[in-house]
Amino acid sequence: MRTLAYLSVAVVAAGLMSAAPAVAAEFGSAAEAKAMLEKAVTAVKADKAKALEMFVKGEGGFKDRDLYPFCGGPDGNFTAHPSLTGKSLKDLQDKAGKPLGQEIYATAKDGAIGEVSYMWPRPGSTDPVQKVTYVTKVDDQVCAVGYYK
Repeated sequence: MRTLAYLSVAVVAAGLMSAAPAVAAEFGSAAEAKAMLEKAVTAVKADKAKALEMFVKGEGGFKDRDLYPFCGGPDGNFTAHPSLTGKSLKDLQDKAGKPLGQEIYATAKDGAIGEVSYMWPRPGSTDPVQKVTYVTKVDDQVCAVGYYK
């Protein structure tokens, strides 16, 4: 009977420990965001038109929880975004009025990944929280993937 009690406690403890990572994994991490941006750069270099289409549709592993790549073209407009394609990225401001789009364009450098921090609501919320977006330039595109802190 004592062995059964210990076994029950061990099973419950194991269940609680395995539940903790599931809660933490509800949102993408910094490492996952950076890896997705690197994958997006590779896709743009291979076939820009196809890559941008996949980013918009979230296909090919380019949508993972709250992570997705987005890009802007030389005209300052989104060339790929789940809901803002065609709208101005360069004029985008965060919820505190920070000129987010201008900072993204200024930070993006070919062959390097930079960071831009700003306030933005999580999906399904209206309360802004800190978000960090990794940005780079590939071909004539400024591409990025952001994660929430």
